[in-house]
Amino acid sequence: MIAAKVIDNIWATRKAESLRGLKLMLVEVLGGTEGGRLIIAADTIGAGIGERVLVCTGSSARKMMDNDNIPVDAVIVGIIDEDCTF
Repeated sequence: MIAAKVIDNIWATRKAESLRGLKLMLVEVLGGTEGGRLIIAADTIGAGIGERVLVCTGSSARKMMDNDNIPVDAVIVGIIDEDCTF
């Protein structure tokens, strides 16, 4: 799972039929070796621009969509309310 910040919406007028009705967002990875990397993620929870989110990637992302045939590699699965430091 990756912590990221929602940067913007992604609009596609033409896309695979299985992606119809799916909201796509541009997110920036926060921290770690991948910090700053941009990812396009499907939004399953209604995250807004500027929010910090949890992103699930790979086959786990497709499991979140309840369909292994959807061509998605990243899904927003949570909104971070506050960071905890240990």
